[in-house]
Amino acid sequence: MNVKQQVLASLERNKGEYISGTDLSNRLNVSRNAVWKAIKSLQDDGYRIDGIKNKGYSLSTKCDIISAQSIAKFLSSDAKLFDIEVHDVVDSTNTQLKVEAGNGTPEGRVIIANEQTSGRGRMNRSFFSPSNTGIYMSILLRPKMTAEESLFLTTAAAVAVAKSIENVSGCDAKIKWVNDIFCNGRKVCGILTEATLDIESGGLQYAVVGIGINIIPPKEDFPSELHGVATSIFDKDGYYVEAKSKLVALILDEFWQYYQNISSRNFLDEYRERSNIIGKEVTVHYANKKERATVLGIDDQCHLTVRTANGEVKSLSSGEVSIREFE
Repeated sequence: MNVKQQVLASLERNKGEYISGTDLSNRLNVSRNAVWKAIKSLQDDGYRIDGIKNKGYSLSTKCDIISAQSIAKFLSSDAKLFDIEVHDVVDSTNTQLKVEAGNGTPEGRVIIANEQTSGRGRMNRSFFSPSNTGIYMSILLRPKMTAEESLFLTTAAAVAVAKSIENVSGCDAKIKWVNDIFCNGRKVCGILTEATLDIESGGLQYAVVGIGINIIPPKEDFPSELHGVATSIFDKDGYYVEAKSKLVALILDEFWQYYQNISSRNFLDEYRERSNIIGKEVTVHYANKKERATVLGIDDQCHLTVRTANGEVKSLSSGEVSIREFE
């Protein structure tokens, strides 16, 4: 970390408390002038930092700018596993991270944005990603698994996100196979996992897990096509300072625990328990087909087991499910 990042990390860890410039310079082994320049630069970036002579500097408890440093203080002891970078605006966090992955960046790299101009979801759909109302993040992985097993990355991420959303917001988070998180019957999060195959080994060269979460309602509401479909985990009055930073940290901690033991599939029971479609009549879309079916369950490969209208039982490893037509 550079001086500015180190100063911010110290202020975040001691948020609301004053730290003298001398203490900061001694801790970081830099000059008082370097500390002052870092403070000024942070203030120019929008950080609410108070400075009082003979007392020092204090980051306001009302400051809610998400950063690698604001997230790190909520991470577990495995915080050093992650190399986090936060952007104001990107085209797509997945697209950005795939470029880095192709250049050899090690796993644990995390890119987060406050806004995406070309956010993407499954089936080549766009993902609504307005400024300062959501969290859009991607995690780079280099797993030792086959392409077929990559479905476990998405399902493990879904459980991690659902648990984390529940923790910070109190929302009863449910999962719609394979990658959507619902609160109060509406979608609050989508997950997109993209991977590249290593031709020599037949396994994955890398995988990027993208997660987009609606935190608060957009200022101008959701687009008309999302009315009745999407919502946010907080209403306008329910959000609290640092909820976004805490949420990201919880997701990273929860997901990493599952990822390190991915072969055990120790997330699968909870994935099933959180399902909002088991036992329901749905429309399944797969292989350019669309048919009515009843969801029987989710097997140990995370495939969806359904019974079609003609009584045929099928196991789906890919595709999409719609429940709205039968609500």
